[in-house]
Amino acid sequence: MEQIRELMAKLSSQHQQEVLDFAQYLAEKKSRPKRKKLRFDWAGGLAKFKENYTSLELQKKSLDWWGD
Repeated sequence: MEQIRELMAKLSSQHQQEVLDFAQYLAEKKSRPKRKKLRFDWAGGLAKFKENYTSLELQKKSLDWWGD
């Protein structure tokens, strides 16, 4: 910590602010939750409609349902 203080004392106020901003960014980055892997449990969810619709029609229909 002493080494950081000595280096900070040598920097201009603008550069000190940049160091502070970067340190805050690192602290926030560490505290953010990790991203979860994508799930594909929805795959095949429209299979029951494949006899009545083409894939393009299903895509459009699913967008309509999603908007409701």
